[in-house]
Amino acid sequence: MSHLARAVVAAGLTAAANASSLADVCTISNIQAALPANGTLLGINLIPSAVTASAVYNASTGMAGMGGASSGITYSYCNVTITYTHTGKNDEVVVKYAFPQPSDFKKRFYVAGGGKSDDFTLSASSADNCQVVSPFRAPQHAFDYSYDEVALAGDGSINWDATYMFSYQALGEMTKVGKYITEGFYGMNNTKIYTYYEGCSDGGREGMSQVQRFGDEYDGAITGAPAFRFAQQQVNHVYPATVEHTMDYYPPPCALAKIVNATIAACDPLDGRTDGVISRTDLCKLHFNLTSLIGESYYCAAETSSSLGFGFSKRQAEGSQTSTTPAQNGTITAQDVAVAQAVYDGLHSSKGERAYLSWQIGSELSDADPTYNTNTSSWELNIPSTGGEYVTKFVQLLNIDNLSDLDGVTYDTLVDWMTVGMVRYLDSLQTTYPDLTTFKETGGKLIHYHGESDPSVPAASSVHYWQSVRSVMYGHLSHEDAQKELQDWYQFYLIPGAAHCGTNSLQPGPYPENNMNIMIDWVENGNKPSRLNATVSSGDYEGETQMLCQWPSRPLWHGNSTFDCVHDKASIDSWTYTFPAFKTVVY
Repeated sequence: MSHLARAVVAAGLTAAANASSLADVCTISNIQAALPANGTLLGINLIPSAVTASAVYNASTGMAGMGGASSGITYSYCNVTITYTHTGKNDEVVVKYAFPQPSDFKKRFYVAGGGKSDDFTLSASSADNCQVVSPFRAPQHAFDYSYDEVALAGDGSINWDATYMFSYQALGEMTKVGKYITEGFYGMNNTKIYTYYEGCSDGGREGMSQVQRFGDEYDGAITGAPAFRFAQQQVNHVYPATVEHTMDYYPPPCALAKIVNATIAACDPLDGRTDGVISRTDLCKLHFNLTSLIGESYYCAAETSSSLGFGFSKRQAEGSQTSTTPAQNGTITAQDVAVAQAVYDGLHSSKGERAYLSWQIGSELSDADPTYNTNTSSWELNIPSTGGEYVTKFVQLLNIDNLSDLDGVTYDTLVDWMTVGMVRYLDSLQTTYPDLTTFKETGGKLIHYHGESDPSVPAASSVHYWQSVRSVMYGHLSHEDAQKELQDWYQFYLIPGAAHCGTNSLQPGPYPENNMNIMIDWVENGNKPSRLNATVSSGDYEGETQMLCQWPSRPLWHGNSTFDCVHDKASIDSWTYTFPAFKTVVY
């Protein structure tokens, strides 16, 4: 997960805007005139004297937009910084906007979630010549740090302002202020601005936070692999290491990789086509036994690797690890399989009560990779800081970047950590409020997707949220009727073989590349999708277009060129979880 969000805006021409040049509108006075008067947006007071504005000409996109457009596009924009404070607080929030030149304005406000707080890279998407916005609550220096660095005011003291801003407030305020300024900047005179959100990982969680809490601000949202249910999700990263610590066995990473690759090879044909992709991990879970891999040989060359710090950001936190592993060769043992099976089975309490779901069989087991001790020539405990730092800072409230050990830690301890985090951050970091009525009734459309073989945020996490929305909003209807109601505004897709927010080097499967085009067509033209367009980017079927099945239907290939979207109760049941280890509902 990344630590903050950036956003992008694109909008549409008016006669006044078309008559103006970038130089005409990109002035401090024009921005100041476009600011909402204090009291207009409740709790937000703009600081006009802090406004900056500068024109940037012929900029090049530094990356492809999440909507799927290629990089290398050039365009001009107005680089704007605005500052506001919250009523009654001695704080400052700095937000960066990049307004496209008037001739490129498409009447769309595009919010791209998931960027770092200091990331101001312009991103071109199918929304065309977008406006990047980066919000951050900055009592001292804006854009210089990420949320985990300021989560605690001090040991034992939570920085609640930063927590709520990171959780949902910063993006919502940024959108409200930005839409208001956009109208004035282009002289729109109350013309409709279509507002879109797009993000993956923590950007996906941020998107869910917006449709849950600011539903009437967005016309369309695209959320990928949301890292919500923070308490369970982050502690879950510690679970594989706890399995190994409990078993007192640390399998060579090469053995785990062999288990994954052999599972992919064995389960690949179950979906009806042998293409290197497990399109039906549910069938693999139901019909494949990992014990059949015992005795298979493996070999891996020596390598050096790094793991990122909390939140999957590019920032190498103190809790990150860089390690060197020797060449490995051997055969898969019963102990290797026992570790892998326990991880895929998911966390249970000592009473056998399920506490959380887990990664789909065939997903990489990277959180289970131990560390090699060159002094003892042995594999030892490795605690991923993605989970360890959450425990130390957010549960134990200690300003420490990772757990030092798992001494005395049991599966029940993990359940306790999850419970503390869930209760403490229920209204902030969990981000699983299932009643999306406001978003739905104001016309919002949601495309939610998740890589089926995601090794970081389990795909079943998204399935569980979709099921929660269905049960809360349509619990009085049959599953079939609820699905019909949902598909009119909330569509969920599993991406066969895909990893975390991208393609999977182990499985050459499809990945959606034009989600924003689909969303715009749905919102603005009323063309509701029934499947999701995805393209295979590598392997024998490179370039193939696959129209992915909308959940809960699942793909079943016939030959090598076509597949049906089928309903398989046993498969769907394998994705369905309850969590009796907790005494409260886990949405």
